[in-house]
Amino acid sequence: MAGHPLRKYVIIAVILFCNVLPAAAGERFTDNGDGTVTDHQLGLMWSNTDNNGDINWIQAQKWTRYTFPYTLPKTYDNWRLPTLAELKSILVTDKNYAGYETDCGQWVRTIPQIHLSCGWVWTSETDPIAPTARIFNFNNVSSSTTRKAHRRGYRALPVRNIK
Repeated sequence: MAGHPLRKYVIIAVILFCNVLPAAAGERFTDNGDGTVTDHQLGLMWSNTDNNGDINWIQAQKWTRYTFPYTLPKTYDNWRLPTLAELKSILVTDKNYAGYETDCGQWVRTIPQIHLSCGWVWTSETDPIAPTARIFNFNNVSSSTTRKAHRRGYRALPVRNIK
């Protein structure tokens, strides 16, 4: 018994769909191979590592804008400190993902494409009156405000919009 003439094309389409769908679903974050990671869902580009040392908020802002871009082989503009919501977007909430130990001894659960050297990361969010800024702690998954002059354990993780 001969099959329906369209059957062959339906089978090919199903095979292609099944092979392409998992790849598309797993590609929210792409390591660009140049020190950056692209978040296709939010339209952001991240540094794949932080500044690798203690840094206060003012230094973090300057390093992100004026030093970090020149560490990359390719020129990108608009680097800045991330918002709290953006930092939370790279947190892995899956309980089966143990994360990794940072250089400062904290365990963090960021996406595998981004490596933090310590778990506290400065945000761009500041108090308009007090000399404080918000940090996000990837170790105990919390945020708080601290004085901009503090630096011990705090890191800068650059991000930029690509849309």
